[in-house]
Amino acid sequence: MKQIPIKLGPVALLLTVISICLTVMAILTFSTAGADKAMADMFAGSTQTRYALEQRGQEFLQEADQILAGGGQLTDLPEAEAADGGVEKVFEEEGYRLTVRLQPAEGGDYTIDQWTLEKEWEEKDTIDGLWQPDF
Repeated sequence: MKQIPIKLGPVALLLTVISICLTVMAILTFSTAGADKAMADMFAGSTQTRYALEQRGQEFLQEADQILAGGGQLTDLPEAEAADGGVEKVFEEEGYRLTVRLQPAEGGDYTIDQWTLEKEWEEKDTIDGLWQPDF
């Protein structure tokens, strides 16, 4: 019986290349997952801040409703400043600013003249901890 010689050189080279590729892909997967988590954490923090400001604005509207229901006027709102014939209150938190302006309306009611949530844009060259996973 004649034996066929097995040449392991090309097979070993192919398996080595495949192993290196899989290792590089695994490293890239872990670092990308860490960067995605860092970005998601940043977005979650800004969303929580924006929602907290929205809640404070809604509480301000609730105060206005209670004062007007009790026979008061918009100028009786605590910490509200007079603005353009109505009142305005500004809420600030972590660089975000919510401005709520109310105008008196007929029948002892009010209209929301302005509801603006804004943040000044800041250029960032790098994001701390983006490519340094903490796992």
